Amino acid sequence: MTGHTKSPASTRKSPRRSMEPPATTPPPTARAARRTDTALQPATPLEVLVSRALDQELEWFFAYAEAALHRDNVGILPSYAAVKVLATEPTDEACRGRAHELARAVSGCLHTILPRHASVLRSAYTPRRWPRAVERAFDVLAPVVVRLAFADDPWPERSAHVGLEEAAAIRLSAALVDPARVRVAHRRAQAQRLLWRAGFGPAPGQAEALAGQPLEQVVFGLTRPAGQATLIGPEPVNEEGKPLEPASAWGDDHCWWLDRMVRSDQQLVERMTFILHDWFATSNNQVDSQALMLEQNELLRSTALGSFDELFLAVTTNPAMLLFLNGTSNNKWDPNENYAREMMELFSLGADRGAYTEEDVRELARALTGWRCDWSEALGNHNFRFDPGYHDAGLKTVFGQTGKWNYEDAVRLCVSHPLHASFFIAKLWGYFIPSPPSEATLASLQGLYTSSGYSIRAVVEAILQHPDFYEGPELLTPPVVYNAGLLRSISRPIDTTAWAWLSANAGQQLFYPPNVSGWDFTRWLDTSTARARWEIASYVTAKTYPNPWPAKGEAAYSATEDPAAALSSALAYWANPALSAESHQCIAAFAQSCLQQPLAQWEQSPYRAMRQNALRMLIATSPDLQVS
Repeated sequence: MTGHTKSPASTRKSPRRSMEPPATTPPPTARAARRTDTALQPATPLEVLVSRALDQELEWFFAYAEAALHRDNVGILPSYAAVKVLATEPTDEACRGRAHELARAVSGCLHTILPRHASVLRSAYTPRRWPRAVERAFDVLAPVVVRLAFADDPWPERSAHVGLEEAAAIRLSAALVDPARVRVAHRRAQAQRLLWRAGFGPAPGQAEALAGQPLEQVVFGLTRPAGQATLIGPEPVNEEGKPLEPASAWGDDHCWWLDRMVRSDQQLVERMTFILHDWFATSNNQVDSQALMLEQNELLRSTALGSFDELFLAVTTNPAMLLFLNGTSNNKWDPNENYAREMMELFSLGADRGAYTEEDVRELARALTGWRCDWSEALGNHNFRFDPGYHDAGLKTVFGQTGKWNYEDAVRLCVSHPLHASFFIAKLWGYFIPSPPSEATLASLQGLYTSSGYSIRAVVEAILQHPDFYEGPELLTPPVVYNAGLLRSISRPIDTTAWAWLSANAGQQLFYPPNVSGWDFTRWLDTSTARARWEIASYVTAKTYPNPWPAKGEAAYSATEDPAAALSSALAYWANPALSAESHQCIAAFAQSCLQQPLAQWEQSPYRAMRQNALRMLIATSPDLQVS
């Protein structure tokens, strides 16, 4: 399992753009995979598959497709539909010619732009071995096939002068590089991934409501909320039923924010606030003021989808950050380099990229001088302000540019640096997708970022619509997100402050990142933190678990529930999360075998209640719920 990394830039090479279609002869591995019963199992290139359909061998193709569909390989549906459309007029020579060209173009696209899928497509076409990679390839290619079939071409002048292969390659490349062109309907599993990565997991019925809607519509619903957030459900309270005191009581700040994660109807805004808390990591261990930390938290929330340069400037002068990285100790007589170094290394440019020198650090520190505050026993640190008398007004040379720079110039110089955009894209991408972007995607998103005026929203929208978001590897879920997601799935409000220490045991307490680099999102699970997640799940279920030994007047659990019904009930309890086939099989086997038959009469209900509780815990702590 992988997670967010802090790599400043991608090192992957962009795919080869040759427009020559692949040879129809399968590679040696595919030839070796062939079997003697060739009815549904030849290594068949896509253009041959289409050709057979056009040559009236529809029964062969549809029998193959239906066999695959019966095995829940829904990824074949787009190609199944596309071939059926193209085969409706087989006597039309123009249609036949266009279909053959189209088939070669699509196969060529797979070969040149998605080489990892091409090798799979050219291996044995057996329903039993139909891989997920093919499903994903067809999901991406389906809009290309259908649009070209109906001559829906946004570049008619260009396509008129190039072959269909290049036109298809342009279209597919645009779909991969420009996410706004991807219009794949959301399936339930995709919706769940989106809600876990762009929020804090689905509320009951939420993934089902989004499934099937256009991707852009779903994403814009997250990235373009109207007005202030609405917090749905009961207000947070502590164990005594009293309101939280986030500005003063230990752990109440954590639970106050966890409550927003659980109840807010602006899930992406809250998730971006969470991301920015790691990006501009600030710990109350140094700030020593929960009130100032909450003030910074609101700043991050209010600017989460705005312009990065405006956010950066606001964070630079934020009281919590000024205290955390010694901004109030930085003056013209004794410059402090702490914030100057981190604003380049961690916030805007990245380390070991040749973006800045030690002299740049010293000069930038001079530009940042001038901030101070007062302190009293009653108020602590207060009255944060810029004092020109404390500022070094002399000339400074930063990144080869000389001027009487101040803190505003310091932010501008960093954001306008040639290496800033690539750092920003790679870092933000890593919070949503664990594998680095391709060079083409990185370049495209950098262009989007700079041309939009450093818009965070524009880049987030592009990332959330990118195929890599849905087709790439799983992303390890942070402890706080895991905690919030479990609470959301059963609609449980914040009614205890135990979540603060439980989450700390799992490796993450809000407002207390381990250092200025934030949390390491690749190292959430070990033997200790895995146990802590079990404890979180146990606490989440504590108030709603079936009681094996009900008190007088309390309903007894079913004495007749069979294993299948028990598993179905446990899954429904967690709002039907997506489980892998392996996890589902293991948990189903436990449900089938955990009760030793025959049971005595007095064991029928209690033992089934205990089985239900065990199933709920197995689901909540399964590998599938630790990732999205």
